[in-house]
Amino acid sequence: MFCNKMLELQRVYRQASLLALITIYYNLLEGAVSVWFGAGDETISLFGFGIDSFVEVISGVGIWHMVRRLGRGETADRDPFERQALRITGGAFYLLTAGLIATASASLFQGHQPQTTRWGIVISLISIVSMQALIHFKTKVGTALNSPAILADAACTRTCLRLSVVLLAASLGFQLTGIGSLDAVGSLIIAVLSFWEGREAFEKARGLGCGCSCGCTTSTKSDH
Repeated sequence: MFCNKMLELQRVYRQASLLALITIYYNLLEGAVSVWFGAGDETISLFGFGIDSFVEVISGVGIWHMVRRLGRGETADRDPFERQALRITGGAFYLLTAGLIATASASLFQGHQPQTTRWGIVISLISIVSMQALIHFKTKVGTALNSPAILADAACTRTCLRLSVVLLAASLGFQLTGIGSLDAVGSLIIAVLSFWEGREAFEKARGLGCGCSCGCTTSTKSDH
């Protein structure tokens, strides 16, 4: 019975590791596509969304590393690799925030309009569906393992979902109204969310809060 339970735990931890890897590779693809079309269509919100996805990859690597350690029965306390990944993530989010605010402000001042935001609509809809699926499976795995750290990662994915909703609103708003400032406003909201993610990342690096840059306050101590 004990051996069966241990085998089941290892199976679920492998699922958690796979979900972390899917998150990493999805964000790499999403970031590349978003930056490409955001730059080509001069869509600030889509470009900023893409850069945010790249930053999320750094955090995702830290989560994947953590899940692998938990699967080996190690403590959920962060090791130097995870803390350094969180510091890099936090710094990158702060740089992204400053860049988005400067670019969006200049866009508003100049009355700039994107060429189109159709790709922003397409990418945000795909992202919303993908993030919902990842949240569902991460929550299921975290609950099965009784692991606050993995549940905290699911909460982080909800932040990505909020970013997708902001991008969709800004992109759809421009397509329907032609008001160019909506793209810049969407970029500013993404900047605010990025700032919060950066602050949370530094708090996690100092040993506060939950397992990644997500704005939640769950402890990372696992009961498994």
